[in-house]
Parts: sequence; C-alpha cells; structure tokens
Amino acid sequence: MTVRTPDHEIDPLFLERWSPRAFDGSDVPDADLQAMFEAARWAPSAYNSQPWHFLYAKRGDANWERFLSLLIPFNQGWAYSASVLIYMISDTMPATGKDGAPQPSSTHAFDSGAAWASLALQATRMGYHAHGMSGIQYELARAELGLPERYQLNAACVIGRIGDPAQLDEKQRAREFPSGRKPQSAFVHAGNWPADLP
Repeated sequence: MTVRTPDHEIDPLFLERWSPRAFDGSDVPDADLQAMFEAARWAPSAYNSQPWHFLYAKRGDANWERFLSLLIPFNQGWAYSASVLIYMISDTMPATGKDGAPQPSSTHAFDSGAAWASLALQATRMGYHAHGMSGIQYELARAELGLPERYQLNAACVIGRIGDPAQLDEKQRAREFPSGRKPQSAFVHAGNWPADLP
C-alpha cells in the first residue's frame, strides 16, 4: 500500500482515510454505524442549522438492491461489495429565521459536507473505510427516495471493511491505493484570487 507523506505534521487519521472500491461485504453492526452517524451529528453548521440527512441501507436488507440501483452502472459495479450504502441530503431551507421559520441557506451543502467528512473520519478510526461518490442517477434517486422539493441530494457513500482487490476489474485494481494530493500552493492563496489562475 502506498504510504502517504504530509508536507506538514497532521494527525495520522487524515492520511489513513482513503476511498477504496474493494470491500469484503462483512456486516457493520448497528452500534458501529450509529457511532459514525453520531460523529456526523456533531459537525459544525451555519446557525447550528444541522441541515444534513442520511438515508441508508445495509447489505442484504429490504432496501439494499433498490438503493444500489440508483447509482450509475459504473458505481454499481464495485459498490455492491460494500456493507452500507448512504444517500447524503441537505435541507436547502433550514429553520434559521429569527422567528424559527425556514429560510434559504447558502451553506446547506457545505455544512452537510462537514458532516460527511466527520462520518468518514469516524469510520476510519473504527477500522472501516467510506467512499463518497457523485455517480448517482439523480432524478431517478430523488423520485425513488421520495425527496421533497426543498431537499438536495448531494452525494452517496458506501462503508465497509477493505476487501480483496482481485474482485475489481484491471483498471480499478490498478487504482486501489491511497491517492496523493495537490500541494498547498495550488489552492491556498494569501490575499486576492491569483491573477494567473483562470
């Protein structure tokens, strides 16, 4: 396995978290899954609005095949080996008005991303891995999941323990290792937007 090396000292948990595609399909006990959702629960959000929602299915339950069918075919081709499949949704109109009424939020997806990151890091801490994905049949999924208009389907993720990469096709198998990252200089800028960036 590729060893990740940070340019600055950080907690090893951030390097241990990565997104495999080969899972072993073993059960994730409800208590473990609840611990991951609990980590997501404590994520920060604007006005403490907590706009995130998670719809999930566990491998073999009544919703598993239906949830799997809402991914694009490519993702169905590897996600089937995971143990849990989650659709991550945010409320675009959380109750943040002074009178407690719903009002538009410009940060609902940002806040829900913080909850997803918290879930993924907790999964890693517990010996699991989570792989987020945007490869969803969005219109089909919205209808099938019964989402009201004000809720945005942001992404999906699977959770499980790492499995044998041999179950993947050759192209996917060649990428089954922790990836690197751009240097900070590519995305951290003091002051205004750099003139040499589009």
